[in-house]
Amino acid sequence: MSWAQRMQSIVQMVYPPRCLSCGGMVSEDFGLCATCWKDTPFISGLACDLCGKRLSGRSDQDELCDDCLEVARPWSKGRAALSYEGRARRMVLALKHGDRHDIARPAARWMARVTRPIVRADTMIAPVPLHFRRHLARRYNQSALLAETLAGLLDLDYMPDLLQRARHTPMLKGRSRDERYEILAGRLSVTPGYEPLVQGRTILIVDDVMTSGATLGAAADACLACGASEVFVSVLARAGKDA
Repeated sequence: MSWAQRMQSIVQMVYPPRCLSCGGMVSEDFGLCATCWKDTPFISGLACDLCGKRLSGRSDQDELCDDCLEVARPWSKGRAALSYEGRARRMVLALKHGDRHDIARPAARWMARVTRPIVRADTMIAPVPLHFRRHLARRYNQSALLAETLAGLLDLDYMPDLLQRARHTPMLKGRSRDERYEILAGRLSVTPGYEPLVQGRTILIVDDVMTSGATLGAAADACLACGASEVFVSVLARAGKDA
Protein backbone atom coordinates (compact mmCIF):
# COMPACT_ATOMS: atom_id res chain seq x y z
CA MET A 1 0.00 0.00 0.00
CA SER A 2 1.37 3.40 -1.01
CA TRP A 3 1.78 6.34 1.38
CA ALA A 4 -1.16 8.13 -0.27
CA GLN A 5 -3.38 5.06 0.11
CA ARG A 6 -2.40 4.72 3.79
CA MET A 7 -3.22 8.37 4.41
CA GLN A 8 -6.56 7.98 2.66
CA SER A 9 -7.38 4.98 4.85
CA ILE A 10 -6.54 6.96 7.99
CA VAL A 11 -8.69 9.90 6.85
CA GLN A 12 -11.60 7.57 6.12
CA MET A 13 -11.30 6.04 9.59
CA VAL A 14 -11.52 9.51 11.16
CA TYR A 15 -14.01 10.95 8.66
CA PRO A 16 -16.07 8.06 7.19
CA PRO A 17 -17.56 8.69 3.74
CA ARG A 18 -21.02 10.23 3.83
CA CYS A 19 -23.83 10.34 1.30
CA LEU A 20 -23.85 13.68 -0.53
CA SER A 21 -27.60 13.98 -0.15
CA CYS A 22 -28.69 12.58 3.22
CA GLY A 23 -25.37 12.35 5.07
CA GLY A 24 -25.69 8.63 5.71
CA MET A 25 -22.73 6.26 5.61
CA VAL A 26 -21.58 5.11 2.17
CA SER A 27 -18.81 2.81 0.97
CA GLU A 28 -16.76 5.48 -0.82
CA ASP A 29 -16.24 9.23 -0.90
CA PHE A 30 -18.27 11.44 -3.22
CA GLY A 31 -21.16 9.00 -3.51
CA LEU A 32 -24.85 8.59 -2.84
CA CYS A 33 -26.37 5.93 -0.66
CA ALA A 34 -28.59 3.36 -2.38
CA THR A 35 -31.81 5.11 -1.35
CA CYS A 36 -30.69 8.56 -2.49
CA TRP A 37 -29.29 7.18 -5.73
CA LYS A 38 -32.64 5.56 -6.50
CA ASP A 39 -34.48 8.79 -5.68
CA THR A 40 -32.14 11.10 -7.64
CA PRO A 41 -33.61 11.99 -11.07
CA PHE A 42 -30.72 11.09 -13.35
CA ILE A 43 -31.45 11.63 -17.04
CA SER A 44 -30.97 8.51 -19.13
CA GLY A 45 -32.53 7.10 -22.23
CA LEU A 46 -34.13 9.44 -24.74
CA ALA A 47 -33.31 13.12 -24.16
CA CYS A 48 -33.48 16.38 -26.10
CA ASP A 49 -30.41 16.76 -28.29
CA LEU A 50 -30.17 20.51 -27.59
CA CYS A 51 -30.81 20.80 -23.85
CA GLY A 52 -30.70 17.29 -22.44
CA LYS A 53 -34.26 17.30 -21.06
CA ARG A 54 -35.69 13.83 -20.52
CA LEU A 55 -38.12 12.77 -23.24
CA SER A 56 -40.64 9.96 -23.21
CA GLY A 57 -40.56 7.10 -25.67
CA ARG A 58 -37.73 5.77 -27.80
CA SER A 59 -36.14 6.97 -31.02
CA ASP A 60 -33.25 6.10 -33.32
CA GLN A 61 -32.67 9.74 -34.27
CA ASP A 62 -31.97 13.03 -32.51
CA GLU A 63 -35.10 14.47 -30.94
CA LEU A 64 -35.94 17.91 -29.52
CA CYS A 65 -38.18 18.92 -26.63
CA ASP A 66 -41.03 21.39 -27.07
CA ASP A 67 -38.94 24.27 -25.69
CA CYS A 68 -36.13 23.70 -28.19
CA LEU A 69 -38.60 23.38 -31.05
CA GLU A 70 -40.07 26.73 -30.08
CA VAL A 71 -36.89 28.69 -29.29
CA ALA A 72 -33.87 28.86 -31.61
CA ARG A 73 -30.74 27.73 -29.77
CA PRO A 74 -27.38 29.15 -30.90
CA TRP A 75 -25.55 26.04 -29.72
CA SER A 76 -25.44 22.73 -31.61
CA LYS A 77 -25.85 20.11 -28.89
CA GLY A 78 -26.58 20.10 -25.17
CA ARG A 79 -26.60 17.60 -22.35
CA ALA A 80 -27.89 17.51 -18.75
CA ALA A 81 -27.12 14.98 -16.04
CA LEU A 82 -30.17 15.50 -13.81
CA SER A 83 -33.71 16.81 -13.84
CA TYR A 84 -33.96 19.83 -11.54
CA GLU A 85 -36.35 18.39 -8.98
CA GLY A 86 -36.35 16.61 -5.64
CA ARG A 87 -32.94 15.50 -4.40
CA ALA A 88 -31.22 16.88 -7.49
CA ARG A 89 -32.60 20.35 -6.83
CA ARG A 90 -31.49 20.22 -3.20
CA MET A 91 -27.95 19.17 -4.20
CA VAL A 92 -27.71 21.93 -6.82
CA LEU A 93 -28.81 24.55 -4.31
CA ALA A 94 -26.35 23.20 -1.74
CA LEU A 95 -23.53 23.50 -4.28
CA LYS A 96 -24.67 26.95 -5.38
CA HIS A 97 -25.52 28.59 -2.07
CA GLY A 98 -24.39 26.25 0.68
CA ASP A 99 -20.61 26.07 0.18
CA ARG A 100 -20.93 22.36 -0.63
CA HIS A 101 -17.86 22.21 -2.87
CA ASP A 102 -17.69 18.47 -2.24
CA ILE A 103 -20.66 18.02 -4.55
CA ALA A 104 -18.78 19.40 -7.58
CA ARG A 105 -16.59 16.39 -8.30
CA PRO A 106 -19.28 13.67 -8.32
CA ALA A 107 -21.60 16.06 -10.15
CA ALA A 108 -18.97 16.60 -12.83
CA ARG A 109 -18.63 12.82 -13.16
CA TRP A 110 -22.36 12.58 -13.83
CA MET A 111 -22.03 15.36 -16.39
CA ALA A 112 -19.05 13.66 -18.03
CA ARG A 113 -21.07 10.50 -18.56
CA VAL A 114 -23.63 12.26 -20.76
CA THR A 115 -21.30 14.88 -22.28
CA ARG A 116 -18.39 12.72 -23.41
CA PRO A 117 -20.12 11.50 -26.61
CA ILE A 118 -20.60 15.03 -28.01
CA VAL A 119 -17.19 16.63 -27.40
CA ARG A 120 -14.19 16.64 -29.74
CA ALA A 121 -10.45 16.61 -29.18
CA ASP A 122 -10.15 20.36 -29.82
CA THR A 123 -13.03 21.32 -27.51
CA MET A 124 -12.33 24.06 -24.96
CA ILE A 125 -14.41 24.17 -21.78
CA ALA A 126 -15.55 27.46 -20.25
CA PRO A 127 -17.96 28.15 -17.38
CA VAL A 128 -20.79 30.65 -17.41
CA PRO A 129 -19.29 33.66 -15.58
CA LEU A 130 -20.58 35.55 -12.58
CA HIS A 131 -20.48 39.33 -12.33
CA PHE A 132 -17.71 40.29 -9.90
CA ARG A 133 -20.22 41.67 -7.38
CA ARG A 134 -22.05 38.35 -7.20
CA HIS A 135 -18.74 36.47 -7.19
CA LEU A 136 -17.57 38.50 -4.19
CA ALA A 137 -20.82 37.88 -2.36
CA ARG A 138 -20.83 34.12 -3.05
CA ARG A 139 -17.01 33.75 -2.92
CA TYR A 140 -16.93 31.15 -5.70
CA ASN A 141 -18.49 30.31 -9.05
CA GLN A 142 -20.22 26.94 -8.85
CA SER A 143 -20.19 26.63 -12.64
CA ALA A 144 -16.41 27.03 -12.65
CA LEU A 145 -16.07 24.26 -10.05
CA LEU A 146 -18.05 21.95 -12.32
CA ALA A 147 -16.27 23.05 -15.51
CA GLU A 148 -12.75 22.60 -14.12
CA THR A 149 -13.45 19.09 -12.90
CA LEU A 150 -15.30 18.18 -16.10
CA ALA A 151 -12.34 19.36 -18.19
CA GLY A 152 -10.03 17.09 -16.22
CA LEU A 153 -12.33 14.10 -16.57
CA LEU A 154 -12.68 14.64 -20.33
CA ASP A 155 -9.02 15.63 -20.82
CA LEU A 156 -9.96 18.90 -22.53
CA ASP A 157 -8.58 22.44 -22.40
CA TYR A 158 -10.10 24.61 -19.69
CA MET A 159 -10.31 28.40 -19.73
CA PRO A 160 -11.95 29.65 -16.50
CA ASP A 161 -12.21 33.29 -17.55
CA LEU A 162 -12.88 32.89 -21.27
CA LEU A 163 -16.23 34.64 -20.79
CA GLN A 164 -17.07 37.72 -18.78
CA ARG A 165 -20.21 39.35 -17.45
CA ALA A 166 -19.04 42.95 -17.42
CA ARG A 167 -22.43 44.42 -16.49
CA HIS A 168 -24.44 43.33 -13.48
CA THR A 169 -27.75 41.62 -14.26
CA PRO A 170 -30.72 41.26 -11.89
CA MET A 171 -31.73 37.88 -10.51
CA LEU A 172 -33.60 35.79 -13.08
CA LYS A 173 -35.67 33.70 -10.68
CA GLY A 174 -39.35 34.32 -11.23
CA ARG A 175 -38.81 36.02 -14.59
CA SER A 176 -40.57 34.89 -17.73
CA ARG A 177 -38.59 33.41 -20.60
CA ASP A 178 -38.88 36.58 -22.65
CA GLU A 179 -37.74 38.70 -19.70
CA ARG A 180 -34.71 36.46 -19.17
CA TYR A 181 -33.67 36.78 -22.81
CA GLU A 182 -34.15 40.55 -22.75
CA ILE A 183 -32.11 40.96 -19.56
CA LEU A 184 -29.19 38.85 -20.80
CA ALA A 185 -29.03 40.02 -24.41
CA GLY A 186 -25.45 41.15 -25.02
CA ARG A 187 -24.48 40.95 -21.36
CA LEU A 188 -21.93 38.15 -21.78
CA SER A 189 -18.82 38.51 -23.93
CA VAL A 190 -15.47 36.90 -24.60
CA THR A 191 -12.85 38.46 -22.34
CA PRO A 192 -10.81 41.03 -24.30
CA GLY A 193 -7.60 39.48 -25.58
CA TYR A 194 -9.00 35.95 -25.63
CA GLU A 195 -10.69 36.23 -29.01
CA PRO A 196 -7.89 34.33 -30.84
CA LEU A 197 -8.38 31.38 -28.47
CA VAL A 198 -11.98 31.04 -29.61
CA GLN A 199 -11.54 31.35 -33.37
CA GLY A 200 -12.05 28.02 -35.12
CA ARG A 201 -12.52 26.14 -31.83
CA THR A 202 -15.39 24.09 -30.49
CA ILE A 203 -16.47 25.57 -27.15
CA LEU A 204 -18.30 23.66 -24.42
CA ILE A 205 -20.10 26.02 -22.04
CA VAL A 206 -20.85 24.68 -18.56
CA ASP A 207 -23.50 25.84 -16.10
CA ASP A 208 -25.22 24.38 -13.07
CA VAL A 209 -28.85 24.71 -14.19
CA MET A 210 -30.61 25.46 -17.45
CA THR A 211 -34.12 26.89 -17.22
CA SER A 212 -34.99 29.04 -20.23
CA GLY A 213 -31.55 28.79 -21.83
CA ALA A 214 -31.13 32.59 -21.91
CA THR A 215 -27.80 32.59 -20.07
CA LEU A 216 -26.34 29.76 -22.15
CA GLY A 217 -27.67 31.42 -25.29
CA ALA A 218 -25.91 34.69 -24.45
CA ALA A 219 -22.68 32.81 -23.78
CA ALA A 220 -22.95 30.84 -27.02
CA ASP A 221 -23.68 34.01 -29.00
CA ALA A 222 -20.55 35.63 -27.56
CA CYS A 223 -18.37 32.68 -28.60
CA LEU A 224 -19.84 32.45 -32.08
CA ALA A 225 -19.41 36.20 -32.57
CA CYS A 226 -15.69 35.73 -31.96
CA GLY A 227 -15.37 32.94 -34.52
CA ALA A 228 -16.04 29.73 -32.61
CA SER A 229 -16.70 26.93 -35.09
CA GLU A 230 -19.41 25.40 -32.90
CA VAL A 231 -20.75 25.62 -29.36
CA PHE A 232 -22.03 22.82 -27.13
CA VAL A 233 -23.50 23.13 -23.64
CA SER A 234 -23.45 20.89 -20.58
CA VAL A 235 -25.40 21.47 -17.37
CA LEU A 236 -25.73 19.60 -14.14
CA ALA A 237 -29.52 19.92 -14.13
CA ARG A 238 -32.26 20.78 -16.60
CA ALA A 239 -35.23 22.61 -15.09
CA GLY A 240 -38.81 22.53 -16.23
CA LYS A 241 -40.77 25.57 -17.37
CA ASP A 242 -42.02 26.43 -13.91
CA ALA A 243 -38.67 26.12 -12.10
